[in-house]
Amino acid sequence: MQPNTRKIEVTISNVVATFRTGCRLDLHTIGSKGKNVIYNTRQGKVTMQLRKPRITASIWASGKVICIGASSEDEAKIGARRIARCLQKLGFKVKFSAFKVVNVMAGCSMPFKISLIDFTKKNRPIATYEPELYPAAMYTMRQPKATIKVFSTGSVTILAPSVVNVAAAVQHVYPLLSECRRPL
Repeated sequence: MQPNTRKIEVTISNVVATFRTGCRLDLHTIGSKGKNVIYNTRQGKVTMQLRKPRITASIWASGKVICIGASSEDEAKIGARRIARCLQKLGFKVKFSAFKVVNVMAGCSMPFKISLIDFTKKNRPIATYEPELYPAAMYTMRQPKATIKVFSTGSVTILAPSVVNVAAAVQHVYPLLSECRRPL
């Protein structure tokens, strides 16, 4: 084991989840009677916010709801159920169904700086780096499904469909990044 290696702490910053209510929703009623809501007639949706857990939900008349801002999959489910309960209290016959975590965004810091040019050359065509367009190298994994943005400072951002995929992606990419350490 090298002296510069340490346990990498992965921090989940956003979990996006969806669910269906199983009924049509009257957005005008939600907008006028609901608490912490904004009715956007142009976009045809109502935005509802919860304080605990801190979640923002986009609600459509079709009954589809998208929840963003949770910091774990469990928190996303609790928040989604609370949104469904708020809609029930407004008089809608809501049945909480088809809950699904769609996207998880996480970040971590490697204990070293990274040469993005070396990383991209060694991992083509999976890795791409366009410094004129974006300051990070993009690494797209198919199994497990994840997109990883690698910055030269050692900062890494992971987008994946689940927390399990995030952890697997970090384990997969760490040895690749370690090979491309930038000399101090």
